[in-house]
Amino acid sequence: MLAPHFYHQVIRKTIIAFGTLFNDMEVRTKTSAGANLSVVKVPIAYGPVQKFLARLEQRPELRTEGSARTASSVDLPRMSFEMIGIQYDGSRKVSTMQTFKAVNSVTGELNKTFMPVPYNIAIQLNILARLNEDALQIVEQILPYFQPSFNLTIDMLDVLGEKKDVPIVLESISFEDNYTEDYLTRREIVYTLNFTAKTYMYGPLPSTNEGLIKKVQVDYMTNTDNLKNASRQVRYTAEPLAIKDYNQDRTTTLGEVVNSKVVSFEVSDATSLVVDTFIEIDSEIMKIKSIAGNRITVRRGEYSTMITNHDFGAALNVITPQDTALIEPADDFGFSEFRYDYNDGKVYSPSKDEDV
Repeated sequence: MLAPHFYHQVIRKTIIAFGTLFNDMEVRTKTSAGANLSVVKVPIAYGPVQKFLARLEQRPELRTEGSARTASSVDLPRMSFEMIGIQYDGSRKVSTMQTFKAVNSVTGELNKTFMPVPYNIAIQLNILARLNEDALQIVEQILPYFQPSFNLTIDMLDVLGEKKDVPIVLESISFEDNYTEDYLTRREIVYTLNFTAKTYMYGPLPSTNEGLIKKVQVDYMTNTDNLKNASRQVRYTAEPLAIKDYNQDRTTTLGEVVNSKVVSFEVSDATSLVVDTFIEIDSEIMKIKSIAGNRITVRRGEYSTMITNHDFGAALNVITPQDTALIEPADDFGFSEFRYDYNDGKVYSPSKDEDV
């Protein structure tokens, strides 16, 4: 049995995103002096081109223009687009067992899902015009952006914040002139542009109690003759690091007004401050460079925070390991990195979580 019902609207989002690429096309008529005589915004709608051509053929009265046209008239130029096929793309396949986890913004639960499956969606864009000059204006506004692809960023799974760049590839262009009737019959020129959207399909999003990975450890070995018993010589570890204050510890307060240019200032009590630690005042992060009595010298605007003015008595919060423990999965955070060198011949045991 397949999984219970799920629907992420990925195909729908991809089609809509494709259509929005072309919703600002214009056709302009100019005078001999180069001034704009008329500017017409080209409408675009989802549907097969045959639908619009049949409407013009079966309802000749809709061809009327100018003062004679009605609300039901079909204006040219116009554009239409439709999905014409979906195909699996094995060239972009990743491991079928690889998963990723993220916090659901709606339920607050931790969700786990397998990596998305690559699929190509074939989309056809049709440009209908009465004059070849109008059609060429539209075509020339499109082609320079596709070399041969144009990347669209699409929010695939909004509840997980999963966004992906989807290449839209221009595959081919064809031209058709439906001028086959008598002299009085209105002609329809049709340019057909075929595209491929290289998107991804996602499976269900079950909740999981596995927790997030909070530490990465890599051991390097120089003796690879026997990997099972080879000892590590170098170890690299990385762990999350808070880049803002969470617990509002209010370690001390400012002893003076601090403007955006000051890098040294008085605090009410500096006994609990330590050099090379990070502090937060209002929303600005600073790093303490030196301490002399109750005067501290800092490097301002750390972690790309904005350097601003701060009032006398503003709270100074120290960013500590206690803040790191309070990091939420969806927050921005940094990493603490460490390297260790060993010569003791030991090997790390995952089952015991120690070197043996």
